[in-house]
Amino acid sequence: MTTGWLDRTRRPSAGRVLAVVSVVPALVLAGWLLAGLPLLLLGWFRPLVAVPLGLAAVALLCRYGLRRLPETVEATAWQVTGVVAAALASGIFNGLLHGEQLIVRRDPATYAQYGVWLARHGSLPIPSQEWAFGGTDPALHFDSVGFYASGGAVVPQFMPGAPMLHAVGAWPGDVAGLLLVPPVLGAAGVLVLAGVVARLVGARWALLAAPAFAVCLPILYTSRTTFSEIPSLVLLFGGLALLYDAEARLRRGVVGAGDPPPMPSDSGFGSGSGFGEGAARTGAALAGLVFGLAVLVRIDGLRDVLPVLVYAGLLIALSRAGDRDGGRLGVPLLGGLVAGAGLGLAAAYLLSRPYLDYLSDSVVPLLAICGAVGILTVVAAALAPRLAAPLRRVAGVPRLPEIAAGLVALVAAAFAARPWLETVVRPPVTSDDQVTAEFIKGVQRINRLPLDGSRLYYENSAHWVVWYIGLPAALLATLAAVVLTRRLIRGTAPGWLLPLAVIGWTTVTTLYRPGITPDHPWAARRLVPVVIPGLILLAVWGLRWTRDRARRSGYGQGTRRGLVAAGAVLLLVPPVITSGGTAFSPVDRGELAAVETMCAALPPRASVLVVERVTAARFTQVVRGVCGFPAARLTIYRSDIPRSADVARLAARVRAAGRTPVLLAAESRQLSGYGTPVHIMNLRTRQDDRSLVDAPNGTWSLAADVWMTVPRANIDT
Repeated sequence: MTTGWLDRTRRPSAGRVLAVVSVVPALVLAGWLLAGLPLLLLGWFRPLVAVPLGLAAVALLCRYGLRRLPETVEATAWQVTGVVAAALASGIFNGLLHGEQLIVRRDPATYAQYGVWLARHGSLPIPSQEWAFGGTDPALHFDSVGFYASGGAVVPQFMPGAPMLHAVGAWPGDVAGLLLVPPVLGAAGVLVLAGVVARLVGARWALLAAPAFAVCLPILYTSRTTFSEIPSLVLLFGGLALLYDAEARLRRGVVGAGDPPPMPSDSGFGSGSGFGEGAARTGAALAGLVFGLAVLVRIDGLRDVLPVLVYAGLLIALSRAGDRDGGRLGVPLLGGLVAGAGLGLAAAYLLSRPYLDYLSDSVVPLLAICGAVGILTVVAAALAPRLAAPLRRVAGVPRLPEIAAGLVALVAAAFAARPWLETVVRPPVTSDDQVTAEFIKGVQRINRLPLDGSRLYYENSAHWVVWYIGLPAALLATLAAVVLTRRLIRGTAPGWLLPLAVIGWTTVTTLYRPGITPDHPWAARRLVPVVIPGLILLAVWGLRWTRDRARRSGYGQGTRRGLVAAGAVLLLVPPVITSGGTAFSPVDRGELAAVETMCAALPPRASVLVVERVTAARFTQVVRGVCGFPAARLTIYRSDIPRSADVARLAARVRAAGRTPVLLAAESRQLSGYGTPVHIMNLRTRQDDRSLVDAPNGTWSLAADVWMTVPRANIDT
């Protein structure tokens, strides 16, 4: 007898293997986050404690998440091998071409520095170390890009989930190991998406979806450096797979291979409880937990899991309306979702408060929407018996399935036509808006576009999708959404309700307001957690539907095979062509070596004062986190340098504290008045393209220079 997915008396089927390996990544991430967050809150996020607890949590989740798993996937050994090979190829390819963004210019370096700090110190917030500069001073500042000054300490931007994952690589391999975690997560994303496709469409279609997904430029981009989008994808689609398996356990009323058959009273729907139902409820709770933990990785996860909240309420309402079979999973799904999202919100409040304050204009409305949806869900569940009859009358409206399908097609058409109907602008109001506007102008100048810093280019968001997955995939996905919506209203595709809701809701809200600086490939990251994988899932379903339609229309097997082959080419070739311009061009290479050289050049017991604006933004946390020296920036004036009196006073205070003052700047002339400058970083590498109206097709040059001096004891002020 076995209580797990593996039958000890015979080899597991290929389908069962694919079902297992495609949910294990989500369970591993969830287990690690569950174990790591309390340790981080306690300041004990260290390998000697975190690794055994994390492994125990992962083992526990896998034990219950895979228990009594029915045959949710039918697959051949070759299909499983192909999917796994696609995931391995993705990990190896992106690992060989991974980025090294450590110098803080944009989010990946912030995530990397966040992860480095967690790996080396295991606690938050980051101490300001004022004592190393002789105490506080009006000219002394400890914040920098991506790191806020708060409560006498430094607080990293963003949610802690992704850095907690990246930190794992730094324990055995230091910074170089941390930089290899994203390719591993990218490979996991390929596996998880393939698992969802295998469940909802079929394993042979997963064999097509896996490479089609892996070669998309946004997936390559976010699988090579420290972003949060891929971990979010793993959790969201892993949650879909886990919930599908839980519903299959309940629906089929079966237990795992090798288990004794259920008792007669447990053999089907309407039973009180049993092997299948208990495992199903546990699986639903784990699915909700995995969904909710997406909030710990990205605060935007709140928006992405809203359909899960509504779906859980629907299941509870079905139970109250008399459908016991439909409602058994609602409460555990809701409980897991609330627990996971609650942990994410607690982490945001306790560890990322300045980040929430910065995003308050978008986070507060999002929280209000979540609260309103939660209240409406509870009310609808409570009133379900009374609402059943009116809802049945609504469902009986003539042509309702066709009307709903038409609305889906209309929304897709509106997004396609949006560039001709609207120009999205945001006049700068805050200082951050002004910085963004100047950046956009600079990119427009290089792209030879009209200069208008208020342009956001969001009206082109649907065209972004076409750039990256191709027009055939976009059309097939739209076709699938239309047909599946019609079937859902008719009640003939219930298994697609939650997947289609998650994909539709997030795709529409993301495309309407991406909420990101619109240069590419940077802006493409918004499409990664749900939009691209969701549309590829729909596209392969649309291709299968087209094949089945051809069969029903009387076309022969040869024609159908040719149709599928042509469809596969159309799904694979366009993203390969788009990605070809940058896929083999690693960016930010050499940053690790350059940072290590800079760190080695700093004298022992250094207290580093950054006296130039750009250097302060890029290197303050690098010096503090990677080099391990106290670092601060000085008040910078319009000349981009501080007052000499401030430099002299703080250098003297550092010496009085028994340490060596060190000044950093971008140019030697900025330091020549204080001592003899030494060139400690001379980085020449490539960075991401900056494209506003076309798909990115190359890279830009990047230069980073750092000069150092130890100031003279007597500085002329």
